[in-house]
Amino acid sequence: MTALAVLFGAAIAAYGLDQLSKALVVAHLTEGEAVPVLGTVLQWQFVRNPGAAFSIASGMTWIFTILAAAVITFIVWFARRIRSVAWALVFGLLLGGVLGNLTDRLFREPSFGLGHVIDFIWTPWLLPAIYNLADIAIVSSMVLFMILTIRGIGLDGSRERRSADEAPVAQPAAEA
Repeated sequence: MTALAVLFGAAIAAYGLDQLSKALVVAHLTEGEAVPVLGTVLQWQFVRNPGAAFSIASGMTWIFTILAAAVITFIVWFARRIRSVAWALVFGLLLGGVLGNLTDRLFREPSFGLGHVIDFIWTPWLLPAIYNLADIAIVSSMVLFMILTIRGIGLDGSRERRSADEAPVAQPAAEA
């Protein structure tokens, strides 16, 4: 499978699952009500988030809309340079997650470009936040990004190798 197919496949899967889950939440949950799924380990709680993570900058929704559009534009422009399936997965998850939350900002209440993101996953023991599948895709892409970067794996899939031969060699001082 080509890297481009993985990138767009991951993006479509992340976006589709995110939007489907949000449609189900809006249709079946009451806003603000906590519904235990696995006791206190996992709960559904439908909230509308006007800001970023932890509802930070809730009055700045339009800025997040512009930033999301810029990220999407960059990924689509950059996609043809990616040759590694792992890196394609990073950018595909990021693209799908950002598209999911951007769709909410563009088409949900209160208005175009200022819409509130639907959040519903609550793990009180893990994070003091309520999030959604788009957020999970974005965070997963960042974790994979860090792993690939630490391992020295390039966008083409090659691995940066450092050997003892490449270490800087001290030059002898000039004799007087």
